[in-house]
Amino acid sequence: MAEPCNTITISFFRFGQSADLEIELDNENDRQLTELKTEEGKIEKLALFYDGENIKGKVKINLRTPGKKLEHQGIKIEFIGQIELYYDRGNHHEFISLVKELAHPGELSQSTSINFEFINVEKPYETYSGNNVRLRYFLRASLSRRISDIAKELDIGVNTLSQYPDINNSIKMEVGIEDCLHIEFEYNKSKYHLNDVIVGKIYFLLVRIKIKYMELAIIKREQTGTGANVYHENETVAKFEIMDGAPVRGESIPIRLFLANYELTPTLKDVNKKFSVRYYLNLVLIDEEDRRYFKQQEIVLWRKARGAKDLSSSLKKIAVKLKKLVKYL
Repeated sequence: MAEPCNTITISFFRFGQSADLEIELDNENDRQLTELKTEEGKIEKLALFYDGENIKGKVKINLRTPGKKLEHQGIKIEFIGQIELYYDRGNHHEFISLVKELAHPGELSQSTSINFEFINVEKPYETYSGNNVRLRYFLRASLSRRISDIAKELDIGVNTLSQYPDINNSIKMEVGIEDCLHIEFEYNKSKYHLNDVIVGKIYFLLVRIKIKYMELAIIKREQTGTGANVYHENETVAKFEIMDGAPVRGESIPIRLFLANYELTPTLKDVNKKFSVRYYLNLVLIDEEDRRYFKQQEIVLWRKARGAKDLSSSLKKIAVKLKKLVKYL
């Protein structure tokens, strides 16, 4: 009977040269950071960039075994803007893809670093991580080899800035049940920057049901996909009680809500035809039999640019001054 053969497997790659890649941004320690919640719920801090801003830095290639050469088929860096729908993870939808060749095929005999710069880079959308979708921008450095490539990715954050809207009308609505309840509520405007304050009032014109309490909530509505594959996800970002006890006819209740206290993003409408994020004010009344009466109104949120001025507010002040002057003439 033949003796069993002892099989010896030799890895031809164990003794070869390999390397680790790093991507380092210029002025990384001085750059402002932004926080983004990952899919796992962890907070990730990313270097912050804006639309049109250059992206500059260096790719470091660190050889693992000193004294040994590393053959490669080329070194490059890419800048990618990508949307990932969680229900369709196999497909990543790229809306930006830029490539820079850093080195032609050759050999590396020692660790080195190579500078790169992407100039006036378009970044049309804000980075976003939601319940069903993620929009990310990242740099990917790669060193090509005959057998397997070496790659490294680095995510960056992007904020989109806006100016004060030219038109910002107030919101006036009514909640009513015939012969039982008639409420009017008013908010000072319909578009708010992320550090703004929502100011409003609720007027009770007719109250013939016993109201137990009233609350105001900010609802975030995320819509992903198109056609038959549309998914809606509602999330209550903020909720607080604005009244406890039964109101009487003629009573009014002030509302003052500071948006800076909550994790909000700008309103995102039809981003690359893949997803939208909208916000709603939801006013809810609960009576003593726990019946709920509510009214919902969409608001627009935007990120204020530094130095942006509220022209509509300035024009109102000018109009008031003109009226006073007219009285004296």
